[in-house]
Amino acid sequence: MRLAVISPFVDRRHGTERALSELLERLAAKPNVEIHLYAQRVADLNVLSSGRSARNHAGSMTWHRIWSVPGPHVLRFFCWFFLNRFVRAWDSKVHGLRYDAVLSAGINCSDANVIVVHAVFHRLAELARSSPSGRLRRLHQRWYYRLLCFLERRLYTRPRVQLAAVSDHTAVQLSRYFGRSDVVVIPNGVDSTHFSSEQLLPLRKAARQRWGFHPDEVVLLLIGNDWRNKGLVALLEALVLCGEARARALVVGQEDSSPFLALAERLQIHKQVTFAPPEADVRIFYAAADILVAPSLEDSFNLPALEAMSCGLPVVVSANAGLSEWVHPGEDAVVLHDPSDAHELAGAILRLIAQPDTRRLLGENGSRTARKLSWDRHAEGVFALVNSFINRR
Repeated sequence: MRLAVISPFVDRRHGTERALSELLERLAAKPNVEIHLYAQRVADLNVLSSGRSARNHAGSMTWHRIWSVPGPHVLRFFCWFFLNRFVRAWDSKVHGLRYDAVLSAGINCSDANVIVVHAVFHRLAELARSSPSGRLRRLHQRWYYRLLCFLERRLYTRPRVQLAAVSDHTAVQLSRYFGRSDVVVIPNGVDSTHFSSEQLLPLRKAARQRWGFHPDEVVLLLIGNDWRNKGLVALLEALVLCGEARARALVVGQEDSSPFLALAERLQIHKQVTFAPPEADVRIFYAAADILVAPSLEDSFNLPALEAMSCGLPVVVSANAGLSEWVHPGEDAVVLHDPSDAHELAGAILRLIAQPDTRRLLGENGSRTARKLSWDRHAEGVFALVNSFINRR
């Protein structure tokens, strides 16, 4: 099987890209499978070097570098969308490369045969309309979402394109917006040997010292991009309601922190909030935290919450996240009915702060639940889907 995989970049610092890294390593390790990765940037993946002959140790994987164009995000995506198709056409004509299937992690090309959907931009665009962001940022975001929504309508409504969703939550949205009732649900996974309480324990002291957390402070971790959608506003408001409780927030992501820092200053809690950029080994953040808080307004899955559960951290997750389908509220996680309600979130945080035994029990149960979802299972699901497409064709 010769498979083309399309993604702007691959690394282990972002949810979708980390999921793709895990998938690629497992697919490349299969006998008689040849992976050709078309990407602008590759990091944290077992690839020897960039270029047309790069191979990884796990199996046959070649990285075809796509040029990147400077400028606004919408322009860069527009260029990426057409350049990766051009390079593949060149490879076909000049180098004789033919692919059995084209696999894409979301909207990345116009000719994908199998698409693993990690986010539905029709839904994100609806939420963005009520977002009080700056005028220039809102205009740029509007055009970006319009482009992606246009591409979703063109691609997701094609019956010959096989869609996979990372949760039932996402599958329902694909049915609602595009009338697709044939979506296969393949949940994300976690490497429970890499994300475990045993792995975190040696990192904890140094991690907490790094950000100046005192031993008696309870650290609330929020991790991911698009902080407004991830529920950071609700978390900041909940910190105010927590009052005298010694709670700190560690917020991780690649986003401009200034508007949220300004909000924290208005709420007079700026000394309780620490912002940090993503790192290749996200375990350093889990090691520093006591509770992972994920009050997402919309989330196809929420991979950090699953990784935190695997590490034995108690998790507060939104009912609007796909992961909530796999947990038992009150047993292995706290599920928020209304993630935008700061009072509900503050109540959950205060209960966990006041009840260390509950935190421990949620962490232990959550770790067992997380082990049911593995990357091996995810890769087998995607591999079966690609095989099904090839056999039908």
